[in-house]
Amino acid sequence: MQHSGQDFAGRNALVTGAGSGIGRAIALGLAARGADVCVLDVSAAAAQETAAAVESLGRRAAVLVHDMGQDSVVEAIEAIAGAFGPFELLVNNAGISPKNSDGRKRMIWETPPREWRLVVDVNLNGYFLALRAVLPGMMQGRRGAVVNVGSLAGLRYSTIAGAAYATAKNAVAGLTRQAAGEVAEFGVRVNCIAPGRIETGMAAVAGGSFNEAIRESTPLRRLGQPQDIAEAALFLLSDAAGFITGETLVVSGGRGL
Repeated sequence: MQHSGQDFAGRNALVTGAGSGIGRAIALGLAARGADVCVLDVSAAAAQETAAAVESLGRRAAVLVHDMGQDSVVEAIEAIAGAFGPFELLVNNAGISPKNSDGRKRMIWETPPREWRLVVDVNLNGYFLALRAVLPGMMQGRRGAVVNVGSLAGLRYSTIAGAAYATAKNAVAGLTRQAAGEVAEFGVRVNCIAPGRIETGMAAVAGGSFNEAIRESTPLRRLGQPQDIAEAALFLLSDAAGFITGETLVVSGGRGL
């Protein structure tokens, strides 16, 4: 059933980190509502799998295999937009969160400087690079919507994520506000989602007992599913959210209240 105000027919979307988890759920949700989707992921196999699922829904799909932490992703996105068509929808979702071998978060004094830079490059700089590549086309067309996937870890002290990840995700909320202000006059909206604990491959690294403790401390008494974040993203991308920009929506089951 089509959701009111969530018809993306005739619109092209770029979703980063779309090979699995939250990104895949968003990509498939967009396709189910009529969008053609470019799947960007560092894993070629994962990207191809999501693209095949998009095509099975009757939509066009393109695959872009690239590391979001590399400056060259700007040219790569611009090139594929030339062949696929300008992007009116962007979801910045690609992210990494290194842990210790026991699944415990990396403390500041345990974090190698090289790893800090890598996490910031992917989780923050990659978002800037995608925005830089896509926003000019949206501004020219005077239509577009962006969702940046942040994290609850970026808004409050996190016992789960290390400082590099939490700092980058905190900055994503600031980048969202700044971008929203810069492009609002062109009819382009930029918003952020801050997920709580979501059952993905990234979350599984922490182990079952840790995740169970998080579930018990969550007011809604469950972990989130990728589809929970996808539904929030689809709303913010849609015309139903046409008067919302620069905001960060927390989707956490009540954690952090």
